[in-house]
Amino acid sequence: MQIKLKVLLFASISLLWINGCNKEPVAYGKVDKTPYETKECLRELSCGEEIDKSLLADKIVVYKNKHLMHLYRNGKLVEEFRISLGKNGTKGDKIEKGDYRTPIGNYTIVRKKCDNRLYKSLMISYPNAKDMAEAKKRGVEPGGYITIHGQPKWNADGRGDEYTLAYDWTEGCIAVTNRAMDILWKSIQNGAKIEIYS
Repeated sequence: MQIKLKVLLFASISLLWINGCNKEPVAYGKVDKTPYETKECLRELSCGEEIDKSLLADKIVVYKNKHLMHLYRNGKLVEEFRISLGKNGTKGDKIEKGDYRTPIGNYTIVRKKCDNRLYKSLMISYPNAKDMAEAKKRGVEPGGYITIHGQPKWNADGRGDEYTLAYDWTEGCIAVTNRAMDILWKSIQNGAKIEIYS
């Protein structure tokens, strides 16, 4: 009986990691050349918390130079979070794969994902068609898999938040505290707008 229970539990947990797409996005920093805005797979992958309709947000706005993220609900600012960026995150727009820059522009959230390295993540629709055209014109790869994500495992309890928020340390993503990530997770649906400014 216990063995059957364990097998059933393992199968149930495994199913949570299936997102319904034909292929899993490739590893951090590697590019999938299809613009995210055109992909059909927009299912959420829950980490045990569902959307709270009373907290549903309209959009996220990021100010890179200020290292701030604002969350809006019904057109009103309801939350402000400190952020970390790519190692070169404040040096203008993202130009190419591996430049450690955080993109600037108007995007959407296209996927919610439990992240075994960085707690939870919200994938941003970078590169969009404009980003891809600009990269092609320059003869470079645009990069991809840009997310808003939580903290590394060593800072799961938030004791190191002041340290991590003092630096830009990601590969181009936007990092928030795990507490902030929990708020975003309950407030953001796929398709939510995100505006990123310098």
